[in-house]
Amino acid sequence: MKSAVIVFPGSNCDRDAQTVLAATGLNPVMVWHGDATLPEVDLVMLPGGFSYGDYLRSGAVAAKSPIMREVIAHANKRRYVLGVCNGFQVLTEAGLLDGVLLRNQKLKFICKEVKLRVENTKNAFTAKYSKGQVISVPVAHHDGNYFADHRTLKDMQDKEQIIFRYCDDNGEITPESNPNGSLLNIAGICNEKRNVLGMMPHPERCAEMLLGGVAGAGIFESLLAA
Repeated sequence: MKSAVIVFPGSNCDRDAQTVLAATGLNPVMVWHGDATLPEVDLVMLPGGFSYGDYLRSGAVAAKSPIMREVIAHANKRRYVLGVCNGFQVLTEAGLLDGVLLRNQKLKFICKEVKLRVENTKNAFTAKYSKGQVISVPVAHHDGNYFADHRTLKDMQDKEQIIFRYCDDNGEITPESNPNGSLLNIAGICNEKRNVLGMMPHPERCAEMLLGGVAGAGIFESLLAA
């Protein structure tokens, strides 16, 4: 299986993404945002960071980069796309995922470990997890407050597109376990075709024991199996 990591000016997790993809056997290549073509790959990963310095709106400028036309075409062929943190923001701005990421509720940057509950395993990203499983994954963001209108939220619930939700140690979805104010405690969603996943927490930062845990490795192992 082959993968590509898109590098934007301001990306700061692109090498982390490259490392974990290589370690998992997903054979990554690095692709510059200004490139007009995308290599023949199975997975495209949009890493975390502050693309274009987040000077306009997080992910908004990156969504207009030349390479994003190819990423959208890649997704439309039902091939896999994974966006993490800033990558999630880019996916919403590019129209590949519904909703938008707003400033955190308390208007402060958040960098800590959070608990996530796996809501759905009927997709290529979380098949190696169990439904309801609680995992610990780090977050590092200022604009992770997921918002969508009521109709969109209901549609995503009905179609089981909510993949991860912030929870407490026991898997309970509570206001206290929500770090940024995201509606329904949403931490990660997929599109209706289930080939595009966006999530705010960083699975690449907890995919090997050297980093203190392997809770995020299941995403990459699931993709490899798919």
